[in-house]
Amino acid sequence: MKKLFLFASALVLSAGLFAQTKKAEDVIKFKETSYDFGKIKQGSPVTHDFDFTNISTSPVIIESAVPSCGCTTPVKPEGAIGKGKEDKIKAGFNAASVGPFNKTITIKVAGVDMPTQLRITGEVLTAEAYAQYIAAKGKSAGR
Repeated sequence: MKKLFLFASALVLSAGLFAQTKKAEDVIKFKETSYDFGKIKQGSPVTHDFDFTNISTSPVIIESAVPSCGCTTPVKPEGAIGKGKEDKIKAGFNAASVGPFNKTITIKVAGVDMPTQLRITGEVLTAEAYAQYIAAKGKSAGR
């Protein structure tokens, strides 16, 4: 009886070790997971669409899209996304504070253990610095 118990325990333990954790990347495929806005003007909000495809064999639901701070506002699709269908998560950034930024949005798919992250980066410039940047960019393009 003792041997049977040890064998059953070993079997359960090894099954747990070999069980695979399902990841968001196993059911949805993003065209890109990061986007660089480059230099943007302070106080001028920007957005970017992160397009994805449901690569699973059944409909999926985006349970949540949680930003790393209040300056980032993700908008996720509501309802199920059918097998093979495309949709998007819109990432907004308010550009209120001057300086470089590197923000994440954590995407949780219903029924999936591991979430995935989207990343937006860039640099917010004051209105004056942005005008100088645009002027210098225009001069270098005209050469």
